[in-house]
Amino acid sequence: MSNWPDDDVILYDGVCIFCSRWIRFVAVSDTAHRFRFTAIQSPYGTRLAQAFGIDPNDPDTNAVVHGGVAYFKSDAALTVLSSLPGWGWTRALFGVPKPLRNAVYSLVARNRYRIFGKYEECFIPDAEMRARVME
Repeated sequence: MSNWPDDDVILYDGVCIFCSRWIRFVAVSDTAHRFRFTAIQSPYGTRLAQAFGIDPNDPDTNAVVHGGVAYFKSDAALTVLSSLPGWGWTRALFGVPKPLRNAVYSLVARNRYRIFGKYEECFIPDAEMRARVME
């Protein structure tokens, strides 16, 4: 885990269809508008990725900065999901051994373009979500 000055920021692969759908799900579900988003392909996202040792040209994880701490892979996904209204029950999944959770996460991450597809460029958020995007 690493520190970052901005809080509640989700770093994601903006050309990955699955990742972009995850961000749209979070944006809709996060009724308090707590989380903000940055695509790894944006200047801000690239700096964030590099600060955390993630290759911006071949990302193998998403990340979330929450409570001033950066979380990766399954920890990142569960940290976000368990913070959303109605999804608190997912905290129980932290009880699954991290190596097992991350193995499943990595399997999906490695195959995400093949399974879900890839955009030619980052998806464009709607006007409401745009205010929560950090570039």
